[in-house]
Amino acid sequence: MAAPSAPRVAGWIIPSPRRIASLPLAWRVTVVTLPLLLLLAMGGWLVLRAGMLTVAPGARIGEPAPSFALADLDGATVRLADLAGRPLIVNFWASWCVPCVEEFPLLEEAQRAHGAEGLTVVGIVVNDRAAAAQAFIDQMGASWTAALDPGGEVARAYGIYGTPETFFIRRDGIVDGHQIGQLSAADLDRQLAQILEEDR
Repeated sequence: MAAPSAPRVAGWIIPSPRRIASLPLAWRVTVVTLPLLLLLAMGGWLVLRAGMLTVAPGARIGEPAPSFALADLDGATVRLADLAGRPLIVNFWASWCVPCVEEFPLLEEAQRAHGAEGLTVVGIVVNDRAAAAQAFIDQMGASWTAALDPGGEVARAYGIYGTPETFFIRRDGIVDGHQIGQLSAADLDRQLAQILEEDR
């Protein structure tokens, strides 16, 4: 009686598990992983071809800060262009973000201490509700502007990873510093020293 032949699918011979097990380890790893890698590569190519994957360039140090125009919690428009000539701190935050709670007093202190030098803090609220953001601002006693980014367009333009995330922008509109995660007092002092310098 003839040995049964290996099954075929669309012209491809499918090796039996016993036959795969008899192969050397390196071959077994290749047999298992190569089809998966090919599927992932093909899927990635299809996504890119369909235009479903877009990579935001993000704000880069040494380059102009991405422009934005957002409504603040009172409905007034906050435009980056209107803040030209001032050193800026642009802080992305949310009311549910625990590290944001801890760094808020530092930002408030910076605004009060350096407001006479033109320093402006703009908080951009991401992935949050306006009412929750307003309650948070009231509770924390923050005096600086909070603008809503409901669709996350500005967050994508800046390429943020999460909250909190902070950008330090010079008077000429160039990004001078970028802090991923919670600011410490030392981080803030170091970054402020850079953007408050007049002789750049």
